[in-house]
Amino acid sequence: MVTYMNDKKIQNLDDVRAFLEGTTEVEFSIEGKDERYQWIRQTLVRFRYLSLSRLERGVLLRYLERVSGYSRQTVNRLVAQYRKTGKVQRRQRTVAGFQHYYTTQDALLLAELDELHGTPCGATAKKLCERMYLVHGDARFEALSHISISHLYNLRHSTGYQRQRRHFDKTRPTRSQIGERRKPNPQGQPGYLRVDTVHQGDLDGLKGVYHINAVDEVTQFQCVFSVERISERFMIPSLEEIMATLPFPIQGFHADNGSEYINRTVAKLLNKLTIEFTKSRPRHSNDNALAESKNSSVIRKHLGYDHIPGRWAPRLNDFHRQHSNPYINFHRPCLFPVPHIDNKGKVKKRYPYEEMKTPYDKLESLPEADTLLKPGITFAASHGERSEGW
Repeated sequence: MVTYMNDKKIQNLDDVRAFLEGTTEVEFSIEGKDERYQWIRQTLVRFRYLSLSRLERGVLLRYLERVSGYSRQTVNRLVAQYRKTGKVQRRQRTVAGFQHYYTTQDALLLAELDELHGTPCGATAKKLCERMYLVHGDARFEALSHISISHLYNLRHSTGYQRQRRHFDKTRPTRSQIGERRKPNPQGQPGYLRVDTVHQGDLDGLKGVYHINAVDEVTQFQCVFSVERISERFMIPSLEEIMATLPFPIQGFHADNGSEYINRTVAKLLNKLTIEFTKSRPRHSNDNALAESKNSSVIRKHLGYDHIPGRWAPRLNDFHRQHSNPYINFHRPCLFPVPHIDNKGKVKKRYPYEEMKTPYDKLESLPEADTLLKPGITFAASHGERSEGW
């Protein structure tokens, strides 16, 4: 390959600057590396690179980089060679690489041995290779009889071995230590929340709003708040507001295994408030059934299934505070279960009409209900006060 240059118009550094700015034309075509190296040396000599100032050297280096097509690092390396030896020469080397002692046939042989013996550990596989060569006289294992245990594992990862045999392990689940897997046991006391999240759907790649649904297991007191995203920035303030809105102290917090609740940030908040943190058990779909039923009968009933953009979360929260939550807790009747033991000794739950009450009435009907409220909160004396909330 040959390099042809026509840079006679460039005589000094001012011409070089004009070329870099695109106001001077230079005709050139690049055809070979050796000639390109030779042109770089000639240019350094012609402009007396060693006698230039630092600023002028920078201009010349930019010129060499632009015309030669080399990177700035390569040009700096070639200039350093010129300063040291006065020459710019190629130092291309062809490296043959390391010679492979263990061939593809050895890898295939090891794969066959592992298949027969169920992929033993490295030490066992090495001993088997030694016995095949020394005891049984199989010459194919001569090279493998000298292999080290560590390099045996390298051979197992080689391309020849992997094409012959692949070993797959089952997915090993990682157990989260956050929360306890069990069903809460409120023992008739309010303050044990069942929490779930309802998503209002996506549309054209735009995320919809998320509703946080918290329901007390005993009284069915319910708080609904909406967030733009299920992230720490939005979830933690909403959970704190839910706990502050409910009229009784929170004793327990139960959620399914969604990452919006099973994380260290929520665990830290609950631990700070000394609230029991539990989560649903595997293959027990009814552990969070109360929150799931409220998702359908309350949230989907009033907000539907259509997409609501996340930016409307603040407006929805105003609606929840002023209208939705007061209506749910003070005016909407709920069915409450009454346990019944059948002839076979099984506990059955019945929902008699006589036990149908609003969450407020249920809370007020509990034994010693006044002692179950937060300090400074008392039961409303009239229905008018009930409609305004606590």
